[in-house]
This record gives sequence, C-alpha cells and structure tokens, in this order.
Amino acid sequence: MTLGWDNPTAPPTTTILLRHGDTPLSPEHRFSGLCDVPLSASGTRQARAAACRLATGAPIDAVVSSPLQRAAATAAIAAGELGLTAVIDDDLRETDFGEWDGFALAEIQQRWPAAAAAWRRDPEQAPPGGESFAATAHRVNRACDRVLRDHDGKTVLMVSHITPIKILLCRALGVPLGTLYRLYLGSACINEIQWHGREFAAVHRVNDTSHLP
Repeated sequence: MTLGWDNPTAPPTTTILLRHGDTPLSPEHRFSGLCDVPLSASGTRQARAAACRLATGAPIDAVVSSPLQRAAATAAIAAGELGLTAVIDDDLRETDFGEWDGFALAEIQQRWPAAAAAWRRDPEQAPPGGESFAATAHRVNRACDRVLRDHDGKTVLMVSHITPIKILLCRALGVPLGTLYRLYLGSACINEIQWHGREFAAVHRVNDTSHLP
C-alpha cells in the first residue's frame, strides 16, 4: 500500500469510530454530555443500520465503547452483528457539559453569553461546572493509546460520541484541537483512521452516513 509519499510495510492498526444513534435530545440538538439518555426508537434503527453495514465490511477484531447507555447500546447492537462482545472504556465518554446539559446552543448563548462565547473559540474553556475539550482530549488520547497498544495491527470498532471522535480525527490529521469546531458528525456516522505506528495516520472516512435511510 502506498500512502501519499510513504510506503508502510507493517499492517496498520485501524480504528473505526462509530457515533451512537439518536436520543430523544438529538432532534433539537440539545447538549447531552454525561446526561445518560437512552437511544430513541430512531436511534436504535440507526444503530442497527450501522451494525449491518459494518458486518458486511472488512473483519473487525474488537469493540470498545463509552459507558454511557446511548453508546453502550449502539455498541451492543454492533457487537451482536459482528459476533463480538463490547468492552467498556470510561475514557471514551462524552465531554461533561456541566450546567449546559439538556439545553440547546441558542438557549445556552442566551443564559450564559460570555461563557458560551469563550467556549466556542477556545478548547481550554469549560462550561460552568463542566469539562473543557482539552481535558476531554487528555483522556480520549489515553484510551486511543491503549487501543493502539493492545490491538496492534488489528481493526477495532470504537463506539463513542461527537467530541471524542472529533478529538481522534484531529489527532490523526495532526491539526490543532480547535479544528474540532469545524467538523460535523451526524448520528450513527462511521469514521475510519489507519494508524501506522507512531509515525503517521491516515483518515479514510469522515461522517459516513450512507447506511442510513
């Protein structure tokens, strides 16, 4: 395989990053960080569609998931189709949005205008009572390091949330964390990164929702 100007000889470690399906908060784009909402009926259908898509693709060796039930349920559906058992990694949980959980962005900007403005331009800024994107990145990268160490040369399905997936895409692309403000990820989207040791990574898919109706 030739990758740009590089020609790696060892097999890559592939991470397939699956965002969970819709929850009751998703249609109104309400923040759901550590708010442990379940999948909606629509979200369950989305998770099944993604699982079927993954089951017809290249073999997957392991499934790792966020502990939050919307991700864990999505992972269980996918793991069932793949004949695997999902393993929980707490570091893959969504950002803690603190007092903003359950609110839409327009409501947040009205109630917390200064904090919202700072948060939208600086990944070091945390919502009131919550966690910054920079803090989230620290633990998400820790989870990624474990996957790359424990599944070298294998393919791993990582089921998580918007922020952790964006963080891993930024890491793979070698771009500043603030790039996450410019990425969009839909419900039950599939993203794929191939990691070639610690030398470089190649992003193969971003926000792939072609399996959804």
